[in-house]
Order: sequence, then C-alpha cells, then structure tokens
Amino acid sequence: MNRLTLKARAQILGLMVEGMSIRAISRVTGASKNTIVKLLADVGAACSKYQDEHLRNLPCKRLQLDEIWSFVGAKEKNVPREEKGGGRGDVWTWTAIDADTKLIPSWHVADRSAEAAHAFIRDLQGRITGRPQVTTDGLKVYVTAILDEMGESHVDYAMLIKVYGDGEPIEGQKRYSPAEIVETKKVEVFGVPDPKHISTSFVERQNLTMRMSMRRFTRLTNGFSKKLENHVHAISLYFMHYNFVRIHQTLRVTPAMEAGVSNHLWSLEEIAKLAD
Repeated sequence: MNRLTLKARAQILGLMVEGMSIRAISRVTGASKNTIVKLLADVGAACSKYQDEHLRNLPCKRLQLDEIWSFVGAKEKNVPREEKGGGRGDVWTWTAIDADTKLIPSWHVADRSAEAAHAFIRDLQGRITGRPQVTTDGLKVYVTAILDEMGESHVDYAMLIKVYGDGEPIEGQKRYSPAEIVETKKVEVFGVPDPKHISTSFVERQNLTMRMSMRRFTRLTNGFSKKLENHVHAISLYFMHYNFVRIHQTLRVTPAMEAGVSNHLWSLEEIAKLAD
C-alpha cells in the first residue's frame, strides 16, 4: 500500500463504493489484487474505528431498523457440516437509519439470532439520546431486544408487518420474484408511536443502496465475499462513504452534515488518510 499515492488509493476506494469487484478494480487501475485487499482491510478498520468514536450522542427522533442478507464463501445450505461456524455461510447486516437525517448511526454484522439482535440494539442505544420512535419489521427477536436494551419507558416502538399472498409467480420468474404483498399491518408494541411515522421505507431503500454499492451484496454473481473479515471491512467503508461523502439527493448535504456530526463534505482522500 505504501507504493500507492493518495490519489491512487482514493480512486480504488471510489471504485469499491461504486460497486466494482476487486478483480475489476485491479484491471482498471493496474494495482494488484493483494494490494487492493490490503487497502480495504486498513481503511475498513480505520472507518469502523472513526465511526464508532464519532457517531455518539445523536438526537435521533425516528429510527427505522432492518436486516439485509448476504453470504460469505457459500450459502448456508451449501456449507459442509464440518465447516459450519467457521465464518462461512449466511451473514446478516443489521442496520438502523434516522428517518430525518438519513444517517446510519449503527450497524451489526452477525447472524439473525436473538443474541445478534440484543448486540445490535445495545450498540444503537449507546449512540442516541432522548426518546426515539422505532419501527421494525415483524421479526420477533426485536421485541425482547428493544425491551431489554432500551426499556419500555424510553422508546415508542411499533412493527410494520407485511402480509404476503399465496399466488405463485410466473414460471420463468419463479426463482427471482418475491411473493406479492397484499397487506401491511401497523402494530403498536409499546410506548406511544405516531401512526403517521410507522414505516420502514427509508431503511428498505437503504438496503437497495447497499446492494447497488457493494459488489459483495449483488445477487447471482461470483462477487460474494470469500472472507468474513473483508466482508466487514467493505461494509465499514460503505457506511463511511454513505454517511460522510455521498450527498443525499433530498438533503443536498451528506447525512453526517445534516445530523451535525460533520461540518464539511468529506472526500475520498480524507477517508484514505484515516488508515495513515
């Protein structure tokens, strides 16, 4: 990595967050695959540390939570029994988005268990102030996690439950088309959530942005992560770019600027410098 100029490092990081694979970046820039992976590991770790330290005391009022699926090495059903639990298989990224500033204050890479839900909510609670309204999907582990980590008297919590139809997709689309949503139910779990703001639209749109911006999340390709560590580094880099560099179309500033976390528009060079 020492042989790369700051401009070259910024270019490689920019290609990563635009959804290009490691091998494609190598072909475009001429940098070796090992150099690119080393850069990702160094910058990803630095981005994780920076956001962990600076995304604190956030006055989030409306939070939307969701989980997005991906896998490392192979899908869970294809991982040999003797290799299960070794970092290969299905991986879920738990995310929270502030509906007002579009900031991602917290995320957690793990499985989809109750233990993972508690760890995610515990981290989120440690970053926010005040009494937020929280909306999740119908995943039941959220109820206990939010109750235990946030407290019933410190949050207004509701679920948006989607009801899917039983109709079969057209034969040619059967593998790729989800079932049709026929109804959505707003369920007030505890507290006094405002029905007008019981929504998961922003966090679901964020899931699409993640799939568009990280090759590792693109379905039906061979660009998936081969190592869990690099998967986590790529996610940390993505959220750093999303929060601090990428101007949100509706805000006209970055989410970090809107939330008061940053007073300027970051550049890719500044992100690259974090690893120094």
